[in-house]
Amino acid sequence: QVQLVESGGGLVQAGGSLRLSCAASGRTFNMYSMAWFRQAPGKEREFVAAIRSSASTSYAPSVTGRFTISRDNVKNTVYLQMNSLKPEDTAVYYCAARFGPIVSIATVDYWGQGTQVTVSS
Repeated sequence: QVQLVESGGGLVQAGGSLRLSCAASGRTFNMYSMAWFRQAPGKEREFVAAIRSSASTSYAPSVTGRFTISRDNVKNTVYLQMNSLKPEDTAVYYCAARFGPIVSIATVDYWGQGTQVTVSS
C-alpha cells in the first residue's frame, strides 16, 4: 500500500510559478512510476506529467515547456514545478503512482487527495 500526500497548491497570478510536492510512503518508491493529473470544474481528470523509475519523463502538450516533473528517491517525493501559469491551469492537481508505467488514468494504482491550484488573470 502506498499513501500519497500532495502539498504546494494555492492562488497565483497568471505568469507566476508554483511547485507542487507529493510525499509517498513505502520503501520501494524508486521502483514506482509517478505522475500528476489535474481536474478542472466540470471537466474530466487529465494527464499532466509522468516520471518513470528510470527518470524518463513525459508531458501533456498543454504544459510542455512550462512544467517540469522531478523526483527525489531519498525523500520519497515527486515534484511538479509549474512556471508561466495560465488561468486554464486552474484545477485540482492529483499525484498518482503505479508499479509500472502509467499510460492512462485506468493504470494508476494509487491516488493522492489532491491540491487546489488557482491561477487568476
